[in-house]
Amino acid sequence: MDDMETLKREIKETIISTLQLEDITPENIVDSEPLFGEGLGLDSIDALELGVGLKKKFGVKFSSESTENKKHFASVDALAEYINQARG
Repeated sequence: MDDMETLKREIKETIISTLQLEDITPENIVDSEPLFGEGLGLDSIDALELGVGLKKKFGVKFSSESTENKKHFASVDALAEYINQARG
């Protein structure tokens, strides 16, 4: 398992624990699937909580510029890419 796979797994675990998604396992979350709307079905409140959870876990900040955030929160893949870049 490479670093990116490990990171994606940690992101999924953070999503589940932060949002207390009881019936979902990391295996249920598809990396490329949308987190909002059709995919995992998260909403804007979830996004705020998740932003805080990810900041605590990975030490990355999300700007309040919503267009950027939409891109970063599009999927687990997008979050992993952003966190990877932010951590350098």
